Amino acid sequence: MTTINSHVHPQDARTTPVIVGPWPTYAHFKDLPERERWVLYGSAKAYREALENQGFVMAESYRDFIARVCRELNV
Repeated sequence: MTTINSHVHPQDARTTPVIVGPWPTYAHFKDLPERERWVLYGSAKAYREALENQGFVMAESYRDFIARVCRELNV
């Protein structure tokens, strides 16, 4: 399922860059202290938002993204 960024007009959707992966993994950070894992969680969300604000569309839904990052960081 492709998630269209609300900043992308429907007529531009055909030419919008779609990022399909591979997705960065955060699993190797799961043993860091909790505070650092939450900082990484915030960074992951900010990075995705920055890409979307530039007009990129993610093939991974936002809900799936949050679930994956939370699972990988064990937060």
